[in-house]
Amino acid sequence: MTGAAADVSAAAAASLAVPPAIETHDLVKRYGGITALDGLSMRVERGEVFGFLGPNGAGKTTAVKLCLGMARPTAGSGQVLGAPLGDIEARRAIGYLPELFRYQQWLSAAEVLRVHCELAGLARREWPATVERTLEQVGLTERAADRVGTFSKGMQQRLGLGVALIGRPQLVFLDEPTSALDPVGRLDVRRIIGELRSEGVTVFLNSHLLTEVERVCDRVAIVDRGRVLAQLRLADLTSDRTVRIRVSGLAEADVPGHASPDGNDWRVVEDVAPDDVPAMVADLVRRGGQVHAVVPGAVSLEERFIGLLGSGG
Repeated sequence: MTGAAADVSAAAAASLAVPPAIETHDLVKRYGGITALDGLSMRVERGEVFGFLGPNGAGKTTAVKLCLGMARPTAGSGQVLGAPLGDIEARRAIGYLPELFRYQQWLSAAEVLRVHCELAGLARREWPATVERTLEQVGLTERAADRVGTFSKGMQQRLGLGVALIGRPQLVFLDEPTSALDPVGRLDVRRIIGELRSEGVTVFLNSHLLTEVERVCDRVAIVDRGRVLAQLRLADLTSDRTVRIRVSGLAEADVPGHASPDGNDWRVVEDVAPDDVPAMVADLVRRGGQVHAVVPGAVSLEERFIGLLGSGG
């Protein structure tokens, strides 16, 4: 084997040896007689933005607590950054933005970040540059000296995001990071998430805003009643071959099988190759239909989400 080939083989072997950012197997968590997680299994790869979606009470927060070592599983196992759940050294490489948080109202934004520099174990000489960089990253440079008590909810959300980024973590958990933000703030969060991805940081995102998830995530897990119903690549949704046609003037017997009433019209949804769409439309017209719209494209994440929850998987 040549030297170059050996280097390639070694690099490939090394990449295979790197464990995923998160991997869980049949995690169970019970609180008394309540089962919050019921056999949760998932895998999150290094460097991806992973959306964790589910209705209230689905077990999302419990799953995050187990991954962070804030709670212990009743049964099952898991690893985070290659270490067992709750490992102290692994936790040093994790950033976390909880959904509900509060900082001391009398501290300034810069002081909050300095406190977390100390909690993260950063050398004191690194604090000024870290605070300056973080304030700029989350758009709070001009408010660095202002007390947290004067901040709007959106600015406090930005500060919380900054705290999660202290110490350049390898894995960041974000729980509803855009819930209090205006459109400009949501755009900034998307930008920050994109920058983290480009730096190889893994982002684990809890959110109820499915349109936001669609814009930033590589994959999503849809969870309900403590179990993962599906793990989906967003690229697979956008490459779906579904075509939607709105047509009027047809009796029910003349409408294709996958159709539903849409006011006075029919909404036809078919899985069809793009080249076959003209023939399908021509057939509807031949039957006497009037075609008002033809929309080829993807099933939305919201539709897939609702469909999975309705079917139980």
